Amino acid sequence: MDLDVLNMFVIAGGTLAIPILAFVASFLLWPSALIRIYYWYWRRALGMQVRYANYDDYQFCYSYRGRPGYRPSILMLHGFSAHKDMWLSIVKFLPKNLHLVCVDMPGHEGTTRSALDDYSISGQAKRIHQFVECIKLNRRPFHLVGTSMGGNVAGVYAAQYPEDICSLTLICPAGLPSTTDSKFIKQLRELQESERIDRIPLIPSTPEEMADMLKLCSYVRFKVPQQILQGLVDVRIPHNDFYRKLFLEIADEKSRHSLHENMSKIKAPTQVIWGKQDQVLDVSGASVLASAIPDCHMYILENCGHSVVVERPRKTANLILEFLALLHSTDNNKKQA
Repeated sequence: MDLDVLNMFVIAGGTLAIPILAFVASFLLWPSALIRIYYWYWRRALGMQVRYANYDDYQFCYSYRGRPGYRPSILMLHGFSAHKDMWLSIVKFLPKNLHLVCVDMPGHEGTTRSALDDYSISGQAKRIHQFVECIKLNRRPFHLVGTSMGGNVAGVYAAQYPEDICSLTLICPAGLPSTTDSKFIKQLRELQESERIDRIPLIPSTPEEMADMLKLCSYVRFKVPQQILQGLVDVRIPHNDFYRKLFLEIADEKSRHSLHENMSKIKAPTQVIWGKQDQVLDVSGASVLASAIPDCHMYILENCGHSVVVERPRKTANLILEFLALLHSTDNNKKQA
């Protein structure tokens, strides 16, 4: 073989080997860095841009796609200990010309975390209203989506700032009393009785605890490699003290049933989506909301747990789009009548 040709193959092989070795090293040594790169790449691929908004000395971090148009903008509020990127699995199935905004909830990811802040559900709703005013999202009524803790905040927001929203989607929302204790609630009671409340199942500190949390939150059994579990834990551990403080705040009497206390004030058309096999928040909460909110549309997803957004992203996106289309059609009929 010609020496120049041989050198070309060696150089080409070396060029390919460097990123491959870097990937393998990242996977084995720094799995948390790989997870951050993964979210960065997914945001880029879906056209989501990250921005910051300031209210006095408070900073909100959010991602968005599209611009406000004739259809309502959509604001998405994530759950406890998550972040704005948890919505990417649903964003994938939403039209690119739809104006989407995903914000980091107070104290999470890129949004300000302060020991002096009010992390109760009403306090978080107030902060989200500040964010909405910062980016002028309420120039026109928007559609509000929230899941779990974010669903609790979304429901309270809809009750307290009804002029801001045109419609509401609640996905397995917290903040409701239940006649049936979920597996998670039973675990919490056992921990309280044994005075080990610091071992909250939603705040893992080891790969094994992370695997248990994923089993608790999902009906679908995801096969997650040990290195990825370690990476997920590594990303969370620096924030676990805050998560414990936040959990105790939202589980306190002031916030525990916030959605239930405010649901009669919700006047916007509302959609409730719940996983039938939810082990964190019992599915009976869906009926509680449906009986209290006028013209409430309820959807129970079979073979689905608490992590509806991750387990059934396409179905969830389609349900939201169908709900918005139904409301648009109803509005047009009212105008023609």
